[in-house]
Amino acid sequence: MSRIGKKPVAVPQGVTATVNGQTVTAKGPKGELKFVVNDEVLVKLEDGKIKVDPRDQSKTARSKWGMSRTQILNILAGVKDGFERRLEINGVGYRAVMQGKNLQLALGFSHDVVYETPQGVTITVPKPTEIVVAGSDKQVVGQVAAEIRQFRGPEPYKGKGVKYADERIVRKEGKKK
Repeated sequence: MSRIGKKPVAVPQGVTATVNGQTVTAKGPKGELKFVVNDEVLVKLEDGKIKVDPRDQSKTARSKWGMSRTQILNILAGVKDGFERRLEINGVGYRAVMQGKNLQLALGFSHDVVYETPQGVTITVPKPTEIVVAGSDKQVVGQVAAEIRQFRGPEPYKGKGVKYADERIVRKEGKKK
């Protein structure tokens, strides 16, 4: 039995949620998000709470049960508060600048890397070595942060590159004489 799936999801104050068949829609101050639940899972809205149950006791239905509940929780939290991911840039001469809607990164290449901000995501640069990716969809925010990090991931010897703010880089000892 899924311990996560058993718990009903409470709809937060200021958010309206509707269940239409297998589609869960949430509207809030940060926008509107939809999630289509897999056919092996039943979804119903009862007195301000969304209840998720498997259709039967098959392995696939039970495995999608907890994931569906978590996805619904994420869209409700996203339209209410939103999500953000912080990135840090380490290295001499490495920096980030916003130019209009595009993020321009100087990461030690012979050219600057230009990243176009996708719709539904806002990128801000409070300091030249710090990037904040924010939005209402947790999956999209995480994907954008991963794409920015992928341009120059952190290396283990000096720690240069783009890393998540909460990430810890395991350092290696350099070559000895």
